[in-house]
Amino acid sequence: MFILYAVVAGLIVGFLTGGSAARLGGLRLSWAPLIVLGMVIQLALFSSPLGSAIGDAAPTVYVVSNFAVLVAVAANFAVPGLAVVLAGGASNLVAIVANGGYMPVSPGALEAMGRLAKEGYSNSAPRDVVALGPLTDVFTMPAWIPMANVFSVGDVLIGVGVAIAVVAAMHGRGVLVARVTGGGALPH
Repeated sequence: MFILYAVVAGLIVGFLTGGSAARLGGLRLSWAPLIVLGMVIQLALFSSPLGSAIGDAAPTVYVVSNFAVLVAVAANFAVPGLAVVLAGGASNLVAIVANGGYMPVSPGALEAMGRLAKEGYSNSAPRDVVALGPLTDVFTMPAWIPMANVFSVGDVLIGVGVAIAVVAAMHGRGVLVARVTGGGALPH
């Protein structure tokens, strides 16, 4: 849900700086279906019984879905903000891979949120041994914020990049159109 707040922040900044929400409709991302597929897979892994149902394969599916999203984001590197999204996503993926397909969450972060560890496969899981601790879910949103959650430095970068992309698109920068050849996209 961290990204949702980034989109809202981008919209607010975009409006306050004279941008138009109508311009958001002109944003065309190459390989957008791959981004959607990766996100839908992750949503299913963590919001349904799917993660538990596929058992030991869940961490691999999580890593592959993250990698797929990063490939699609990299294909849109020219869009303002997406380089920052790519850096954040890469940071998260490195932490996830280093921790066996899980994003570790600090016990202190869960405690600050007043939560217990989630049953079944989760994108944020307490671990006894954590690799690359500073890249993992060590921060918390204030519990009074709707849909408050734990987050990582990579999530912050993703959020900042998404907000930049929204503001830029609202100002007509980074709006893409498909090439006549069908491959990739060109700024206009």
